[in-house]
Amino acid sequence: MRTTLLTTDFDLGSKIVLGLFFAILVYIVLVYAFKMIEMGFVLKYKKPLYNHFYFTLKHLNEKQKVILQTQFSFYKKLENKEKLYFEHRVASFISDKDFIGRDGVIIDEEIKVLVAATAVMLTFGFRDFYIGLISKIIIYPKAFYSSTNKNYHKGEFNPKLATLVISWEDFKKGFTNEKDNINLGIHEFTHAIHINSMKERDVSATIFSDSFKELSDLLAMNEVLRNSLMASDYFRKYAFTNQFEFLAVAIESFIETPKDFKIQFPEVYSKIKQMLNFNVAGY
Repeated sequence: MRTTLLTTDFDLGSKIVLGLFFAILVYIVLVYAFKMIEMGFVLKYKKPLYNHFYFTLKHLNEKQKVILQTQFSFYKKLENKEKLYFEHRVASFISDKDFIGRDGVIIDEEIKVLVAATAVMLTFGFRDFYIGLISKIIIYPKAFYSSTNKNYHKGEFNPKLATLVISWEDFKKGFTNEKDNINLGIHEFTHAIHINSMKERDVSATIFSDSFKELSDLLAMNEVLRNSLMASDYFRKYAFTNQFEFLAVAIESFIETPKDFKIQFPEVYSKIKQMLNFNVAGY
């Protein structure tokens, strides 16, 4: 009798272990199959299979929502469902980052919402929108002295310290005139997204980095286009400092004056749109 019970327990245990093994195996196969399907989709269409999939949505409090509704014009352009996704991402981004005030700056809801909304706007076409290389966001009241290069800066991104630093005065100026193609928040977050895309291997980072390479190749091979860009008044001269600065300035222009950008430089516009997977708000 005892031997029979032991045998039965052993058989049951074996079945459970075997069942778990097959369940894990099926999961691995399904994940691998999905990645292969999505890889083919990305190669053909240059975008992920999906961006927004959430079991539950986070919500902003009333004060945060009013700030978003009254001070962030991009949010107003979104459809109702997109607004819910945008709010979820802003709330999630705020929870994920440490906001630190310097030289008397008190971190309030306005700072957190507007800074997070800028990051979420740029990554709204990404599946992973957190920009993993950023863990701290430091806010100074105005231009600050940087120990990195012994100079005063309005903003900088330090990947080694996982820190984005901005002047609040200059950040706010960027949204005062939304047609001058100068926006500190967009500029600095673009640097962070760009460097992050080199480190991460998720689908959105891959599309961003691959599209940037396509843009670089386009500019390297097309002398006429390159000369046209440099001769134009559309991009400020700082754009031609290096590839990183060109991209940051180009994305400032893409966000603020997309119609002008598309008319003047449609090929470059198309690559930026592909890079950001930006298929919202009429872009």
